[in-house]
Amino acid sequence: MKTNVIEQAVIADPDARLAHEIKERQRARDKRARLLKHLFLVILSFVMIYPLLWLVASSLKPENEIFGDLGLWPSSFEWSNYTEGWSALPVSFTVFYKNSAIVTVLSVIGNLLSCSFAAYAFARLRFDGRTFFFGLMMMTMMLPYHVVLIPQYVLFLELGWVDTYLPLIVPRFLAADGFFIFLMVQFFRQIPRELDEAAMIDGCSPFKIYWAVILPLSLPAMGTAAIFSLIWVWEDFLAPLIYLNDVQSYTVPLALRMFIDQEGQSAFGQMFAMSVLSLVPVLIFFVAFQKLIIRGIATSGMK
Repeated sequence: MKTNVIEQAVIADPDARLAHEIKERQRARDKRARLLKHLFLVILSFVMIYPLLWLVASSLKPENEIFGDLGLWPSSFEWSNYTEGWSALPVSFTVFYKNSAIVTVLSVIGNLLSCSFAAYAFARLRFDGRTFFFGLMMMTMMLPYHVVLIPQYVLFLELGWVDTYLPLIVPRFLAADGFFIFLMVQFFRQIPRELDEAAMIDGCSPFKIYWAVILPLSLPAMGTAAIFSLIWVWEDFLAPLIYLNDVQSYTVPLALRMFIDQEGQSAFGQMFAMSVLSLVPVLIFFVAFQKLIIRGIATSGMK
């Protein structure tokens, strides 16, 4: 009843009727704009995800259709690409996955421990030269990996670490990645210092404050560092290629390269099938820690 009275008043008043028509036209324009925006985002998302969809589809196609047909739907599903690809190389992919898992897990643990230690020192402790050393650490982020590649190789060769996992793991325990240090420093600075002062009154040492106060409040930053570290180490091709010579110690990226022989021939179906499987651990980890990752990215850049 109230709505009918309002509508009659709008119809009787020319000014109110004009304002109502303008409001309705604006509402219709806003609705069309939202529809166009969502349509554009859907199209853009499909363009971005198309390579991944093509990879999955190609892993199920017969060999002669992979590059002959750019469509996503195979004429017949070749599930044998997965079963045959797993054991197509001289060494089973079980060994390669185990090698990658060892290097990745130890590298993630090393990055989280060492980088959080360094970040805690830069963000919460007072010592001479803190600003200088922090700037020096930031400068290392600007150096390409290829600049230090040869000196590192000579060092590890003299230590007898070549053809072992030590060059891939040990630097992670020495806070060698400035990006994670910077990420955690930004997050640690948001934690109120009153918590440190209260812990010191209770007799906590700096290490106790770090372990019992800072770390429990830093799960978003730690989750973000963990997922980025896992992705970069799991997908790293160059470092294992340089330091690993024995096929038995190859990681998954090196194993995928073995599908292409010296003449450029390749079992692409099997290679794409193993490539799809190589993405599974990263996707599972990302989905499991997605909320922590988003929170860590959102809060670490706040002032």
